Amino acid sequence: MRTLRTIREVRAALHEPRDSGQRIGLVPTMGAFHDGHLALIRNARAECEVVVVSIFVNPTQFGPEEDLARYPRDEAGDLDKALATGVDLIFAPSAEEMYPAGFGTTVDPGPVATGLCGRNRVGHFTGVATVVTRLFGIVAPHAAYFGLKDYQQVSVIRRVVADLALPVEIRAIPTVREPDGLAMSSRNVYLSAEDRAIAPVLFHALQATAAGFASGERRADRLLELAQRRLEEAGMAIEYLELRDAETLGEYTPDRGAVLAAAVHLGGTRLIDNILLTPPRVPGLRGQNLIPGKVTP
Repeated sequence: MRTLRTIREVRAALHEPRDSGQRIGLVPTMGAFHDGHLALIRNARAECEVVVVSIFVNPTQFGPEEDLARYPRDEAGDLDKALATGVDLIFAPSAEEMYPAGFGTTVDPGPVATGLCGRNRVGHFTGVATVVTRLFGIVAPHAAYFGLKDYQQVSVIRRVVADLALPVEIRAIPTVREPDGLAMSSRNVYLSAEDRAIAPVLFHALQATAAGFASGERRADRLLELAQRRLEEAGMAIEYLELRDAETLGEYTPDRGAVLAAAVHLGGTRLIDNILLTPPRVPGLRGQNLIPGKVTP
């Protein structure tokens, strides 16, 4: 495994594999690896001859009041895990390498980025779309791997790839969870012991709505109430709890694929999660947690 810091090094390292027709897979990350990241890498390893993992805490997707300075970082531990999982190349650039002096271009993904997390995190998905598009330009992967825990992020990247006709396949991998159902996240380290015991209620509340949907309920207000009650009883402050079209993130209609997405605040930690009520009609978007009451690892 090679660890590279510059765009020039990455392009030079990938020149021969690309010329020889090898399939290149990219896993964009901000580091602080957990089993969710490793699942992305394993999927890339199974499908590609060359696996590239980027480690870059992207400053343009953090707002002025967000946790850029304290975001978890553990490059040494990440490199050990990457090596054990079969990564070929790590790209760990500096902010100056990714955004050199005079850099002024941004990628606005449009309406798909304006609701849900985008409502309060203004500019967040522009930062995400810009850095991912730049990574695609640097690595030129055949496929890129993202986790469905960040469902809106996957939708944003798919929109950008489609609108800009980028030659990369987006592979969306099911959410990886702790045994009690909590979605794995680098930010889970912020949870106190007491809050960590409460945190799985988020997924269990989403499962309650999925169970109601599976039993035949289709009214949005009644479905949302099933989850809302459990979240409030657990002392979680709801930032949003919404039913959306699973393919477009537009208005929920019960005859199409549906996703229930939520963001809550527990103590000082922001948690997000989602559950598919019915599968969307998106090629390569793999279903997750479709059976109410079952936690899918």
